[in-house]
Amino acid sequence: MTTKKLNILSIFFSVAACAGFFWACDDEDVYPETRLFRPVLTEDLRAEGNSIIVNMGSMKRAVSYTLEVSRDTFKTIDYTIQSDTSYIVLNDESLKGDPLFWNTLYQIRATAHAEKAEYDSKLSDLGSVRTDRFPTILNLPESYDVTDVAARVTWTVAGAKVTAIKLFAATDLKLTTPLGEISVSEEDQNDGEAIVTSLTPSTGYQIAIYSDETLRGWADYKTLVQDIDPASAGVIDLRDATDPQAVATAVAGAADGAIILVKRGVSFDLPTTALNKSITIRAAYGFGAQKARLYTTTNWNIAGGSTIDHIHFIGLELRGDDYGGDYIFNPSSNDISVNEVVFNDCEIGTLRAIMRIRGTNVVVNNFVITNSVVDSLGSYGIFTTDTDPNASNPTARVNNIVLQNSTFNKLQAGITSRNNSQSILIEGCTFANLVQAGSSNYIFRYRGGSGNNDVANGISIRNSIFGHGWDEAGTKVYSIRGKEGLPNTSVELVNNYSTSDFSFIATYEIAGFPVGNYANGQDALWTNVANNNFNFKDGGFAGRFDTGDPRWRVKL
Repeated sequence: MTTKKLNILSIFFSVAACAGFFWACDDEDVYPETRLFRPVLTEDLRAEGNSIIVNMGSMKRAVSYTLEVSRDTFKTIDYTIQSDTSYIVLNDESLKGDPLFWNTLYQIRATAHAEKAEYDSKLSDLGSVRTDRFPTILNLPESYDVTDVAARVTWTVAGAKVTAIKLFAATDLKLTTPLGEISVSEEDQNDGEAIVTSLTPSTGYQIAIYSDETLRGWADYKTLVQDIDPASAGVIDLRDATDPQAVATAVAGAADGAIILVKRGVSFDLPTTALNKSITIRAAYGFGAQKARLYTTTNWNIAGGSTIDHIHFIGLELRGDDYGGDYIFNPSSNDISVNEVVFNDCEIGTLRAIMRIRGTNVVVNNFVITNSVVDSLGSYGIFTTDTDPNASNPTARVNNIVLQNSTFNKLQAGITSRNNSQSILIEGCTFANLVQAGSSNYIFRYRGGSGNNDVANGISIRNSIFGHGWDEAGTKVYSIRGKEGLPNTSVELVNNYSTSDFSFIATYEIAGFPVGNYANGQDALWTNVANNNFNFKDGGFAGRFDTGDPRWRVKL
């Protein structure tokens, strides 16, 4: 009886299954043909010499592909290539004898084609890639190899002698029309160096070297804006001076607003007589890596009762003897007003602080560090305002602080103030060993008490990178204090990174700060932190193109 029941059930389910099968066959869905997906890369665009390899995923329904190649993000198109394969090499052959330029950034986009044009894909942006540099003995120019009217050209002495240097316009990409030519002397050839003169300021050039008629390489040069005329009114020309006291003597006798012009590679003592006038101290243009130097074993002061529009340092090294006690400025007089203190293209360090202000009614309106490298600052950090405010004396203070396109390494403290500021902007900066680890120092210490411990218009930190705290004791303790005060201060954080060994001491965090969003430590990220080499060791770091001091960024 049981067996019969199972057989009836089996027959029932078999019939039901068959019915379902025939029903499914009768009503099979037929999907309409649709547009092809956009092409995608199976590997990153890459260059071999002045060829570019484009390797896209093969599409079953695609019958061909169109590639477009541009150098100006498709304002114009250099090449349009048709291909029946998804793997394409852009070279002399595929471009019909018109090869790509060397050392040039190209953009590539593609369209996949179906049998019917109406089903072609939409355009796909495949990205950018730079072709390799032409194989050459020519060295790429450093910033100090160019002035406003001259360029230093250097090369490795190898193979055939370099006999000539030719000058081309920046737009003459095929090097067809020389603007000028100089012969290379036997001495220059042996030294691997020659100077090209009579250039135009603020102008781009291509400079090429030749062995007879054989091109040995070329590089782009951009001359600087016209240098200050040493004979102009208000300019004190110290380009021939070597006396360590020459700058101090010049400042003492200078008119308000004077510019003191010094030679690269020469060292002077920082003045010590209190300043009471606007002044600019800057390096004249010249070749060589060594900046003009201002050295101190103490500090410069600002005279009480002074109203000064600007104090500018440009192209200098400013160095103290001891980061336990030296400063650039350390005024303690009253009634001082300075509109701006600017450090541009400077190397600054071995100081207790760059600037410390004290006293009654002492105001610095704008404090700016840009395009500079700062290292080895002591417990007063970048600057300190060091007088407690009260109802009758709401100063000393620094109103606006800008740290831009600069590198900061080995700082025991950051910014310290006993009074309010108006704004702080940190843009495009690299920080390592920032704030003495485990200490009572801070990145931002606003310690004036209620009503005197804020940044009224907020703090903005953008496109910057932070390594761990300064572990001077070598204990492998890296945690630091982020802030004190700032109860009503907004903090804007945009596109910033910190290394995995960066951390805040509990209760001193900066809210929203991206702690450890780079997965490795600072020594894995940068080439040589101890020696201020912040080129990226990690070639896969996501922020390598757009964060940190621009001098270290990877350039496409």
